[in-house]
Amino acid sequence: MQYMDSIFVSLLKPIDRRHFRSLIARHDGDAYDKSFKSWDHLVALTYTQFSQATSLRGVVAGFNANPNCHYHLGVRKISRSTLSDANARRPVGVFSALFETLSQAVDRQVRQEGAEMLRLIDASPIPLGKVCGWAGWNGRIRGLKMHVVYDPKNDRPCSVEVTPATINDIEAGRRVALEAGATYVFDKGYCHYGWWRQIDAADAVFVTRAKSNMRLRATRRRKPRKVVGDGFRVIDDAEVRLVSKGDSKLAIALRRIRVRREKGGLITLITNDMTRSAVEIAALYKIRWQIELLFRWIKQHLVIRKFLGNNENAIHLQILGAMIAYLLLRIAARLHRVKIPLLRLAELVGQSLFTRRTIHRIDRPPPVNPSKPKPKTPANQLAFCYA
Repeated sequence: MQYMDSIFVSLLKPIDRRHFRSLIARHDGDAYDKSFKSWDHLVALTYTQFSQATSLRGVVAGFNANPNCHYHLGVRKISRSTLSDANARRPVGVFSALFETLSQAVDRQVRQEGAEMLRLIDASPIPLGKVCGWAGWNGRIRGLKMHVVYDPKNDRPCSVEVTPATINDIEAGRRVALEAGATYVFDKGYCHYGWWRQIDAADAVFVTRAKSNMRLRATRRRKPRKVVGDGFRVIDDAEVRLVSKGDSKLAIALRRIRVRREKGGLITLITNDMTRSAVEIAALYKIRWQIELLFRWIKQHLVIRKFLGNNENAIHLQILGAMIAYLLLRIAARLHRVKIPLLRLAELVGQSLFTRRTIHRIDRPPPVNPSKPKPKTPANQLAFCYA
């Protein structure tokens, strides 16, 4: 019978092993763990996510129960103490660089010439509780924050950064690499006039909400061509300038748009975009909700609520492993043209991770007796017929 890769092997195929070895050499990833290589560690971290294992014992028991698949994965059996030590000591930079490589691969797959570049920026808390005494308390939670730049049109996280919960959102936001021509959408937690000026200088635009204490003065009223959008109505559109202390720090053109939502109150949007209509800008801010849906999907269907270790390095690695697993699912869905929803694909992958079958047939039942093909001649032919 012809050999067929398992689902797990097919999911890991988009990772270029030669490029991964260069990342290991760059970050000295195998400095402390000579027997348990970075590739073995990556396989263990992604297996944790795909199998929904929530403990070291669960990861080791489930993975070692399938020794017949280890050879084609390029790994060996793992032990609990070895995996725990690697989680505590292996540099995070190896897997962070791999995440960026996979994100760029997703972008190349779906990039369209002339398409609008939309980037959503937000952060989500990762509560750790009192188990991790080293975690900081920010007044609401004790734990970490996951800062994400998300491309909603291609459904890909562009960058991920994990920081202590005490770090303000804007501190991580200012480290985002700005792209010319992109539109950045974020909430009022990213209010920083110097950063807004950097976005404008990079030939990019931003859309955000104004803080309640932001003092603005209208310099020119704009009459909207259209005032009704999907679930909202534009009340006012005007070009404004700051009349507070920030005026000396933000010498760029600003625009204020007031929007009344059907199932909400009045919100005030601030942008440096002078070309789009008011309804289009309000619709862009409404799209920001998609990054909240991404956070909810990740927390519900990937393992980042229960961790394999209590130290900071292990938690960082597990979060990066979850994001790498998410990108591998997105790449597999596009490469194999899987039409089912991503949630359904993740469930089926978890159920048939070591099954030898193709991903594009993962939602179909396997053929009956594939090793015994049906004869092409009639079954009741008992003798040759001579002319």
